[in-house]
Amino acid sequence: MSTDPLPILELTFPELADELGRRYGRGAYHAAAILAAVYKKGLDPLQTPALQASPRLAAALARDASFEPGVVVDAKTSGGVVKFVTRLCDDETIESVVLPMATHLTVCVSTQVGCRMGCRFCETARMGWRRDLRVEEIVGQVVAARRRFGDGVRNVVFMGMGEPLDNFDNVVQAVRVITDQRGLDVAMRHVTISTCGLDDGIRSLAALNWPHLKLAVSLNAPNDRLRNELMPVNRRVPLARLMEALRAFPLAKDAALMMAYVLVPGVNDRPEHARQVAALLAPFKARINLIGYNPLSGVAAYRAPQADEVEAFARRLAEAGVFVCRRRTKGRELAAACGQLRSRVPLQK
Repeated sequence: MSTDPLPILELTFPELADELGRRYGRGAYHAAAILAAVYKKGLDPLQTPALQASPRLAAALARDASFEPGVVVDAKTSGGVVKFVTRLCDDETIESVVLPMATHLTVCVSTQVGCRMGCRFCETARMGWRRDLRVEEIVGQVVAARRRFGDGVRNVVFMGMGEPLDNFDNVVQAVRVITDQRGLDVAMRHVTISTCGLDDGIRSLAALNWPHLKLAVSLNAPNDRLRNELMPVNRRVPLARLMEALRAFPLAKDAALMMAYVLVPGVNDRPEHARQVAALLAPFKARINLIGYNPLSGVAAYRAPQADEVEAFARRLAEAGVFVCRRRTKGRELAAACGQLRSRVPLQK
């Protein structure tokens, strides 16, 4: 009998059933009871009737089960936005955000403590990279959101701290767990992975053939000179190489490739930039999510754009034939808006 840790939050229903069979001679019935307790009822699985009726299995799980997703140590709310601070087992902290949408809630999850990509407009980048999150630490953020808000949390976006494709294996397994119908049961079409443009990761994601999974690419500049300045990753993966990888990415019927563009006034908002964006995206069925830059803590390198500046650039993009969606800033008061998440001391209540 194996005494290796059994990480409950890292396994899909079939995987957990297989592990229970291999280790303890049990299977689907007990796997279903465990996942229902964890994901649906918010209970200790050892207290479920199925395990109370199987004391030997309960004792084995008490010894072997690993459950260390971290503990939510603080949360703060503003305008319907909630930012969670989670302390991990090694005392590192991460942040995740629940965002109100028209008909549901979206949880924005982190995938790393810090980030090594170095984007100039991102608070997380100023931390540097500390470590990757384990699968259960990623899934645990969704569990925490569901325990507070219930099934209204229907969208999961991998847009928090870290570069998801730099923690590829753990992020992919987290997607499998989150979308497992016997678990959290989030539809694949409601999951979005954001990337700064790691082409190898995009190709590996494409090879999984998950056409309903959404991919969001942080573009932020329409030429290599400017993107090199804003996003050092572009020196390793220039735009031509990134576009080549995106052409191979599978999309569901009627789906569009999502491109995020953080608007920095006086830097990437000139008329020629709008024309260059349109030319770059011409081969794709793409949508630009236009996001106003959110200043960082301390001395900000740039200023936030005024509403009319964002509107002017959106208009230029539309006139150049680009489908553009203006993203309204949410959570700036909490330092929970795009580009503002970082590991920090718990918030004061």
